[in-house]
Amino acid sequence: MARIVAVHGIGNQYGGEYQLRKNWLPALQDGLARAGADPIDEADLRCAFYGDLFRPGGKALDTFYDASDLDDEWEQELLLAWWKEAAHLYPLVSGPDTGGKGIGWSVLQSALDGLSQSSFFAGLAETALIGDLKQVRRYLREPDLRSTARQRVLAALGPDTNVVIGHSLGSVVAYEALCAAPEQPARTFITLGSPLGIRHLIFDQLDPAPNEGLGRWPEGLSRWVNIAAADDIVALEKNLNSRFGATVIDQLVDNGARVHDAVRYLCTREVGDAVASGL
Repeated sequence: MARIVAVHGIGNQYGGEYQLRKNWLPALQDGLARAGADPIDEADLRCAFYGDLFRPGGKALDTFYDASDLDDEWEQELLLAWWKEAAHLYPLVSGPDTGGKGIGWSVLQSALDGLSQSSFFAGLAETALIGDLKQVRRYLREPDLRSTARQRVLAALGPDTNVVIGHSLGSVVAYEALCAAPEQPARTFITLGSPLGIRHLIFDQLDPAPNEGLGRWPEGLSRWVNIAAADDIVALEKNLNSRFGATVIDQLVDNGARVHDAVRYLCTREVGDAVASGL
């Protein structure tokens, strides 16, 4: 069984575990090289895949979304949170008018337009951005989908698994899976570009629920390393030790223009160090 299990984020509904592994393995090898560590064997990395749970079935064309499809309050709030962060990070992005009241169609469209002007979301079609929002909401709102995704992670773990890596939404799936199986073998958890710390929208929706403002530490883990790019909008809260305890090791990296890209994260020295220590 693999010593490292990696869990992907949103927007992978048309991919698969073997495609991910083909891209992620060399990036991780580069991260280990930057850390001065030995390379791993090909069999040491396994990708737990759940993206197909979001793939539309029996349709000739993909669903096309626009601002009018953002009719869920949770989706609206997360979109506005991303917009505010983008305006903070990128001078060319005009932020929301805090004096306005309510979240109407024009406000949502302005948020989408503002995000499209940031380098973070450059090149991502509006319909894809909305689709990604809906994937996160579906994971949090649909119990069967949520349970199946977590089981995919647990099924990928074996007695030799030392390290679990979760990217983006995959950090949420992996976290909940680890909490649900205290007997699992992994001792090191690495989160990349994680939204786990976003209050109300993500953090307070976790299973298990936080207790008195503090998220549960998964039983069996001895080390948790959280790595975020300084301008990664998805990782709104960069310091997870404020949410899950001071023993979480928070580190910032620079991923260039592709700030949320999993490959950019995996090839960093910081990830290489964390993985090598976990092994």
